[in-house]
Amino acid sequence: MPDKDDKLIADILEFFRNNPERRYTSEQIEDSLRMHGASAFKRVVKALAVLEGESKITLTNKDEFKMAQPDKVLEGTFKGNDKGFGFVRYDEVEPDAFVARDNTLHAVNGDTVEVKITKPSNPWIDKGPEGEITKIVERSLSKIVGEFHPYSDAQVEKSGNYGYVKSHEKKLASYMVFISNKGLHPQMGDMVQVSIDEYPNDAHPQSMEGTALEVIGNKNDPGVDIMSIVIDNDINPEFPKEVLEEAEQIPDHVLESDRKGRHDLTDNMVITIDGDDSKDFDDAVGVEKMADGKFHLEVHIADVTHYVTEGSALDKEAYERGTSTYLVDRVIPMLPFRLSNGICSLNPGEDRLALTCDMVINQSGQVEKYDIYPSIIQSKYRMTYNNVNKILDGDVELTEEYKPLVPMLKDMAELHDILFKMRHERGAIDFEETEAKIIVDENGKPIDIQLRERGTSERMIESFMLAANETVAKNYNLKHVPFLYRVHEKPDDEKVKKFFEFVAAMGVDVHGNLKDISPKMFQGILSQVIGTPEEAVVTIMLLRSMQQARYSDEPLGHFGLAAKYYTHFTSPIRRYPDLTVHRMIHSYAENGFTDDEQAKWGGKLKEIGDHTSGRERKSIDAERAVDDLKKTEYMADQVGETFDAVVSSVTSFGMFIQLDNTVEGLIHISNMKDDYYEYDEKSMSMHGRGTGKTFKVGQPIQVKLIRADVEHRQIDFERVLTPEEAEQAKKREEEFAKRRGSHSRSDRRHTGNGGGRSNGHSNNHSNGGHGRNNNHGSSNNGKGNNRRRSKYESR
Repeated sequence: MPDKDDKLIADILEFFRNNPERRYTSEQIEDSLRMHGASAFKRVVKALAVLEGESKITLTNKDEFKMAQPDKVLEGTFKGNDKGFGFVRYDEVEPDAFVARDNTLHAVNGDTVEVKITKPSNPWIDKGPEGEITKIVERSLSKIVGEFHPYSDAQVEKSGNYGYVKSHEKKLASYMVFISNKGLHPQMGDMVQVSIDEYPNDAHPQSMEGTALEVIGNKNDPGVDIMSIVIDNDINPEFPKEVLEEAEQIPDHVLESDRKGRHDLTDNMVITIDGDDSKDFDDAVGVEKMADGKFHLEVHIADVTHYVTEGSALDKEAYERGTSTYLVDRVIPMLPFRLSNGICSLNPGEDRLALTCDMVINQSGQVEKYDIYPSIIQSKYRMTYNNVNKILDGDVELTEEYKPLVPMLKDMAELHDILFKMRHERGAIDFEETEAKIIVDENGKPIDIQLRERGTSERMIESFMLAANETVAKNYNLKHVPFLYRVHEKPDDEKVKKFFEFVAAMGVDVHGNLKDISPKMFQGILSQVIGTPEEAVVTIMLLRSMQQARYSDEPLGHFGLAAKYYTHFTSPIRRYPDLTVHRMIHSYAENGFTDDEQAKWGGKLKEIGDHTSGRERKSIDAERAVDDLKKTEYMADQVGETFDAVVSSVTSFGMFIQLDNTVEGLIHISNMKDDYYEYDEKSMSMHGRGTGKTFKVGQPIQVKLIRADVEHRQIDFERVLTPEEAEQAKKREEEFAKRRGSHSRSDRRHTGNGGGRSNGHSNNHSNGGHGRNNNHGSSNNGKGNNRRRSKYESR
């Protein structure tokens, strides 16, 4: 239909949405819209027919139209705003349902709820549905971490409470959690973990009641800030006594009995390549270029399952943790250090048990032959990414020092080039994101932020891990037996459509069929903008259109890698899914693919996949929050200084910007004082009504730091104006003041939704303010230079 008819449909739907209980004839609708005449009536009837066909409205037996009411209650997750309202996400495709403050049933952020849609969405004007929560199905919070505020003796006697705790998390900071006198008695400023005994209700909508479980320490003590985040994300920094005792019983060397049934590869040239400060080496590699030009690649992975047996205390604790968590100044491991840095780590010069994926790869990058078997190896060299990169770049001193190893390193680099080309040709999307390493002193205070650059060594180890992960997944998929996969599903059609419209508006050619989306289409778009000013914005928008990678018992493939088969096999020291994959490999090899064996695994894999995917997200949330904390702390000493930045996101309440050092913050619309700015959702840009200035994602901008709130991890900037702009802004302010007289300047607020940072922002940010799918589907296979999450991790 023409645009004018689309507008009419939108107007009519809004009319019904604002009067959901009333019935109207077509004539009454025509009158309400002040449309008259035969032509207008025909358009109204046609629009009503479209809305009825879309099930947005219904026709009664009296020839009257009424807003269609959904006949079922939907279940979803409540995302609360600190102003009291919120949204319910009930579908991966449909827009979230807005819930006004009075209709939340006092749900807390993260609660699973039932929501009744009271106003359906209006897709003709991109307006989402509205609803009311009818039931809280499951509480997301059973514990909370916050700062303790004590009561006076008189207040304690009057209220029966010892004081209250307030969370530093933005979406929970508005709640007071009253602490009963029966639990622990923290001191002022202590960070405390509290159990929630009573949730908000009609009598106490902004408070909860709880019991102090653990005093983490005073908020000003070194390390307490990080540990508060860790504990708040349900990550246990300490191992239970029985787990440590079990770890102590494990030998620190390979026993003769351990060697039975294993390929002895201790004479093979095997090396580890990791970051300078890595201490847990769970993979080692060896490459040999054969006479026919093919490559023999051995990927050896620590055989953790030999020591962490199913059902043991170590195994149960590893399952609960799900993954290791890599923070700025420490690691919270999945396994005790005695294992992760000892017998399970492929340390140089030590015999170690491994599972080997042995591959022959041709010049096209195809794995022609492979075998997967238990082995015993000995790493000959502990190499670092930095040194290998220098050797490959021709460093004379290092080349001489590692002379016996240099030919193999060059073969490795050649094999990587072949594997990378193969992945590129099949359509794998290669994201090059800037990563930062935060340097802290002995007290945990950040003193520098250094950018990491990935060289050939990082990329080639990544290529070898990808090859092993794909080979293992393919082997068991083709055997049609239950298996655990790392999956990354196709992006949502609507998000892809919006992304393609966005890049097309920038002049980028989009090739391919939108009904048959392939990774190659995205790769083609990225290739057009490499090295251009648009590269950053296109990459950001592409990441937002992606789904989140997860673990599944279904072989759904990996879209980002353009891989039909994919699993996680290469990091069992730090990821429970990899440990499970190893356990399955052993179990199938020892017991065969019998019905009983398949039933055993088939019955537990979905639960393992769901649990470990959830634990991965908790770990990532904690890592991000700690990074944000330390970045904010680093910037706190630089308030008032100016920086070069780039616009990383535009919303109705302002612009998020990113500095060269990856620090991100907000220019709130109330701080854009040089004009009256309006947000254009379709182009994701901000437009000045008076000056005509436009700000969009990827645009360079100079900013001034005006606030760094360490407690809430929030950074605020304002744009640096030129002298001419400042003079014009001053004149506009004076003219505005004359027009408005004594009215408060606050009446003049800019276009937005109330200007709340909390409308999607938790500073430098758990979701980056970038939308729900910022955790793009990544493969989680690589190895970071400092921590062990790389760009291929689900960040």
